[in-house]
Amino acid sequence: MSREEGARLAREELSDSVYQEAEPGLVERLYTWFMGWLEELARRVGDSVPGGWWVLGPLLALLVLLVVALVVYTRPARRTGRRGAVVDSGAPLSATDHRALSERHAAEGAYAEAVRERLRAISRDLEERAIIPPRPGRTATELTAEAALALPSRRTALQEGARVFNDVWYGERPATAEGYAVLRDLDAGLREGSGGADAERAG
Repeated sequence: MSREEGARLAREELSDSVYQEAEPGLVERLYTWFMGWLEELARRVGDSVPGGWWVLGPLLALLVLLVVALVVYTRPARRTGRRGAVVDSGAPLSATDHRALSERHAAEGAYAEAVRERLRAISRDLEERAIIPPRPGRTATELTAEAALALPSRRTALQEGARVFNDVWYGERPATAEGYAVLRDLDAGLREGSGGADAERAG
């Protein structure tokens, strides 16, 4: 691969919409700095290295490839995919607080935010009742797995709630009143069945 081809690949990767939406200023500055450094290195060293570009060219191409590989590996979309959909941001709000926020968002038609806050209410409520241990950064999938161990009869409902949440926040599907109703009903069902949690765990 030539130096020009490697630079083109780096430029195309850094111009990905994921980066532009995340931190366009930082990405632009990083790209400008890297290309300026590459050109300055080529200007200063190219003529002084024995063999000229026959030696320096492949080394620079390798460097560009390494940068592209690093950028691809750390890109926001890939980090999101590895982490999964985070339910709880760790904010010090109670289940009641999250529940009230979800209702407010739903009343305004902001169903994506309503879905998120309702699942946070479910997570915090289960923590407050010591059904699952407190843990910031828990994903929807992890919440389902942990809660289902204590409440196996609610496993299907928990899985459906996690599916709605993941579809909306990471599957790029539109949030709807029906989807929010799934989370609202799950929340109500978990609270109604709270008295049987110990019995379910023991069983």
